[in-house]
Amino acid sequence: MSHEFLSPAWMEAARGIREKYAAQATKVTTSIRMNQVITDVPESVNDGETTLKTFMDTSSGDVVMDLGELEGADLTVTTDYATAYKLFVEQDQAAGMQAFMAGKIKVQGDMMKMMAMQTSMPQDDIAKTIAQEIKEITA
Repeated sequence: MSHEFLSPAWMEAARGIREKYAAQATKVTTSIRMNQVITDVPESVNDGETTLKTFMDTSSGDVVMDLGELEGADLTVTTDYATAYKLFVEQDQAAGMQAFMAGKIKVQGDMMKMMAMQTSMPQDDIAKTIAQEIKEITA
């Protein structure tokens, strides 16, 4: 079953996929606590609201992503829904760089943490499997 990107159902399904592979997944080597503000969200995703707050926390060594925000986050990244989709679902790093250069990604806080995230996130077969399964459940 597919779910709209960043909807509560999508978050739950994506969490389930990450949990399914947790014992096999390579740990994230850098602690990053990042809040994300996503703009231009389709009304159907967030009960009519067009801005959505999510977070990602790797301080446990696992990728934890959910709705809401973290107290004392290292940084806050603001971007539009389409760009977030390209980054998180399609994992299109070139699109991310283009969006950043075009001002579609704004960063407040520790920019070094965001840069470290690019090299510390696992890129092994399990990480690729998780990414592919999340892509498959995304509408």
